[in-house]
Amino acid sequence: MPFEADRDVPALIVKFGDYPLHHGGVGAIRSLGRLGVPMYAITEDRYTPAAASRYLTRAFVWPTTGTEDPGRLIEGLIRIGRRIGRPAVLVPTDEEAAILIAEHQSDLFGRFLFPRVQSRLPRRLASKQGLHELCVEHGIASPEAAFPQSYDDIVDFAEKARFPVVAKNREAFVRRRRPAVGGTTRIATCEGLLALARDWGERPGVILQEYLPREEAEDWIVHAYFDRDSTPLALFTGVKVRSWPPHAGMTASAYVVDNPELADLTARFIKQIGYTGIIDLDLRFDRRDGQYKLLDFNPRMGAQFRLFESESAVDVVRAMHLDLTGRAVPEGEQRAGHRYVVENIDLPALLAYRRSGYTTPHAPKRPSGTELAWFAGDDPLPFLTMLGRFVRPGARHLHQMWRASRRGSATG
Repeated sequence: MPFEADRDVPALIVKFGDYPLHHGGVGAIRSLGRLGVPMYAITEDRYTPAAASRYLTRAFVWPTTGTEDPGRLIEGLIRIGRRIGRPAVLVPTDEEAAILIAEHQSDLFGRFLFPRVQSRLPRRLASKQGLHELCVEHGIASPEAAFPQSYDDIVDFAEKARFPVVAKNREAFVRRRRPAVGGTTRIATCEGLLALARDWGERPGVILQEYLPREEAEDWIVHAYFDRDSTPLALFTGVKVRSWPPHAGMTASAYVVDNPELADLTARFIKQIGYTGIIDLDLRFDRRDGQYKLLDFNPRMGAQFRLFESESAVDVVRAMHLDLTGRAVPEGEQRAGHRYVVENIDLPALLAYRRSGYTTPHAPKRPSGTELAWFAGDDPLPFLTMLGRFVRPGARHLHQMWRASRRGSATG
């Protein structure tokens, strides 16, 4: 290991909501835990994969929904901080946690360590509407989008739109309280859109986006960590080979692929908006016009962040811990050709993609190495715990996600 982390500064995995099978949290626990950093995590119960990791010092069992009053969540974080007994680096795994930390920095400062980002910026970036407006403002390509405020607006949109279109929940927090769709949903027809919209209420919390045909596109991801001057201390690019649900969900398999154009575009955008911290971006390269179109901006660690590690053994979570503890982040090229596989969702994704005919020309024919999301020889219990919890409810959840992604098409 070409560097040493500060073992006197622990880290806390912060997550709100009920999603116990989260491989990103396990990856962060292993990444810093292997450096000797004391690791703590908020978990739904004592039997989550994260709680089973040998690298976890302690799990704080705190079931939440993500819809609680922010003051209550902050009080809970502060109580956990007292029990840890010393300032810990906060590692949020969802948008709600990242937004809460950013908007309550004064309450958390001195008790925890975290990037001092502009307080309202993470909420705006996590918002589909806010992100679209920032893209327009700074000349970043993104899909055409509409933000209906009523059912009548949806009717007007449907009369003019070219189908298929994509529907997404518009805002963080709102997606937990009143989700309009189960996830990114492709809607094939005008009739299908109007049928779905009847259940969205008087003020539909959705964004309706242009559909970028998968036959003419390629999905890319960027993970990075930026310091307080919005300078990248670690920046990685890769191509997504498969996701679940297909073409619209979380990464199931991906490769590290050098893309200087995409890295430069990302660095310039982050500098323009003045962001500090970890980012996880989803972009789609549209072969029809040769542009990378920004789909999602996650102002936090991405679940698949362990795909990316530099030749100096730096990933984005390690970069953040090093930077916040006053240590230099070693430079190093990314491990091009490295592969990442999420075992429990890649098999159904593989079967679906074989039928779809989707290809990723930039993906290497053979990986230079493979990182598994769940299984690790030095930490096997999270994998076994995942299997125990996944077999029945996990399979049911995959089926529900698949149905949600297909509902728009079926309705039409």
